[in-house]
Amino acid sequence: MKRYLVEKGQSLSLFGYDVLGLIGLVVLGLIIVFIIRLVLILIPAIIVAVVVWFFTGSMWWAGIAFLVIAALSVLKKL
Repeated sequence: MKRYLVEKGQSLSLFGYDVLGLIGLVVLGLIIVFIIRLVLILIPAIIVAVVVWFFTGSMWWAGIAFLVIAALSVLKKL
């Protein structure tokens, strides 16, 4: 007579896949929230970089403007 870890008709949904799915969804939700907050913090830097690029035509100066404004935005949040 074989002994089963799980009786026939029962599933591992209580402690198996449901818990793993819940943990996966929580991690995915935290990543999405982090990305959205990061984008909201960087919106002023993106706008300034686009304006600088529009006026100068230089991606170099636009990148520097982006980095400066992004750094200031992050320091302001601290």
